[in-house]
Amino acid sequence: MDLSDKKWSILLVDDEEGIRKVLGIALEDIGYEVYTAENGEAALDIFRETNPPIVLTDIKMPGMDGIELLRRLKQESPDTEVIMITGHGDINLAIKSLKFEATDFVTKPINDEVLEIALKRCRERISMRQQIRAYTENLEQLVEEKTEKLLEAERLAAVGQTVAGLSHAIKNIAGGLKGGAFVLEKGIELDNKKYLLQGWEMVKGNVDKIKNLSLDLLNYAKAVEVNYQLCDPNTPAKEVGDLMTPTARERKIDLKVILDPGLKPFWFDPEGIHRCLLNLVANAMDACMDCEPCGHEKEVILETVRRDGWSVEYRVSDNCCGMENEIREKIFQSFFTTKGTRGTGIGLMITKKTVDGHEGIIEAESEKGVGSTFIIKLPQKSRGDVGNMTVDQGTSVQS
Repeated sequence: MDLSDKKWSILLVDDEEGIRKVLGIALEDIGYEVYTAENGEAALDIFRETNPPIVLTDIKMPGMDGIELLRRLKQESPDTEVIMITGHGDINLAIKSLKFEATDFVTKPINDEVLEIALKRCRERISMRQQIRAYTENLEQLVEEKTEKLLEAERLAAVGQTVAGLSHAIKNIAGGLKGGAFVLEKGIELDNKKYLLQGWEMVKGNVDKIKNLSLDLLNYAKAVEVNYQLCDPNTPAKEVGDLMTPTARERKIDLKVILDPGLKPFWFDPEGIHRCLLNLVANAMDACMDCEPCGHEKEVILETVRRDGWSVEYRVSDNCCGMENEIREKIFQSFFTTKGTRGTGIGLMITKKTVDGHEGIIEAESEKGVGSTFIIKLPQKSRGDVGNMTVDQGTSVQS
């Protein structure tokens, strides 16, 4: 019998000492390391100590019979191969043992060739299981390696997209600086004060853009730090409304702030949300200015709303141009902007990052020619959600 240079162990269980001795010698002669037990209870004890891959057991024994031993072995070690020894009249019990996942059965008196075939089948099943397990582990490792490579490729693609977007933003600013310098040169060449002032304003404006772009990039690169405070969610909306009202009047835009008086204070970062709302309101007002005359008063609405499952929902709406679906799907992507040379797209990137830091949701609704609505939903937060440190109302708690 070929054991493939491996010493296999086997547990032989039979209540007849003579069978144990004769069959044990035969199994040792063909290369097995043999353990023996005279009953089911002893077999379980020996099995737990030695853990042999194959068990050969009589089906009829006093006390715990072979069927019960088989059932108990499979409960403890499903991969153990069990061969049942039966008498000629025990065929029904043999069939029953197969239902309990016995590997095979042999009948008394035991034929050496039949037993060898049954043992070979056990070894083949064990080897096959080991090969499948090794293949599965290799496959899992391969999948893990491929997944890591895919993630790395996605990271590189994201970096490439970010660099491309940033390059585009810098190119726009550089173009503005070049244009301003050209007008300045013409003013100097022609001694034209109007050209000099125009060129200087263009240069100053683009220098401010460079400064703001640098600051925005630094802010975006920072890890999200949510400075939690127990605050009225209406507060940042009211502050943004007060801040932007003069600009709205100057641009002849009707800015409305609608606050829900039923909202309750909860834990969030009011300064972070203030910046988000300020960016969204400024974007809405820019959209109104970019929109062709539409025959009705341009309007921007900032409102707070109660929503089931959320502490607050902020809505910033305008009644101007609206966006195509293709544009709407891209607005939160890196450096995407609809403002041409006037924008960088970082504002919405930072807004989304801040909302994500709150475990909130930001989304946009828009219809071409009707207007757009940006929605921020913040989850319910209690003092226990923001840490175990001692805090007072209005005291910042870093997330």
